[in-house]
Amino acid sequence: MTVQISPSILNSDFARLADEVASVSRAADWVHVDVMDNHFVPNLTLGLPVVEALMRASDLPLDCHLMIEDPDRWAPAYAEAGARSVTFHIEAATAPIRLARTLRAGGVRAGMALRPATPIEPYEDLLPELDMVLIMSVEPGFGGQRFLDSVLPKVRRTREAIKRHGGQIWLQMDGGVSADTIERCAEAGADVFVAGSAVYGAQDRDKAVRELRALAEQATSKATMKGTHP
Repeated sequence: MTVQISPSILNSDFARLADEVASVSRAADWVHVDVMDNHFVPNLTLGLPVVEALMRASDLPLDCHLMIEDPDRWAPAYAEAGARSVTFHIEAATAPIRLARTLRAGGVRAGMALRPATPIEPYEDLLPELDMVLIMSVEPGFGGQRFLDSVLPKVRRTREAIKRHGGQIWLQMDGGVSADTIERCAEAGADVFVAGSAVYGAQDRDKAVRELRALAEQATSKATMKGTHP
């Protein structure tokens, strides 16, 4: 698996978004955009106009995580705006297969997100329709929360399910990912990591991204050699 780092601009200075994205542009693989509607989660953040502006301001691909009600209606607009990856919450989607197919038809990667307490098993049959599964390791809505180790068994089960179904499905971790937690996430089977305060709270953001990548790669390599990686 190839490790990818997607810094979350939820922890950046919204008044200087173009500069904040540029500060990770040399080392990051993606820019993670948390879209919240104050209904599905108790917070209101960035929306479609900001995504459109970021498309003009940066060459990094946008990884949009929609923590919103009615993603069936709104998610395709993020694909049309130029996002390269659009992730919807399975708890909010009405017709997830149709939505995933619509996103893919628009030329973007379709992702399914799960809250910490949402199991993967009821949705395993959806995997062939997806390009990524996002597992929340905090309750969605706010940055800077403490990582929930209780989700790691679900990460392992998800990686095992992906292996059973085949295909190139990425497994993303979002919430509390830092130098202290990323190795455990990688060992469990994650390969795409969203990091907010761990990157934007650092003096040198690119250096922070490189250090997180190195830790994840090292943990993945060790797990593979030990045969403990799914």
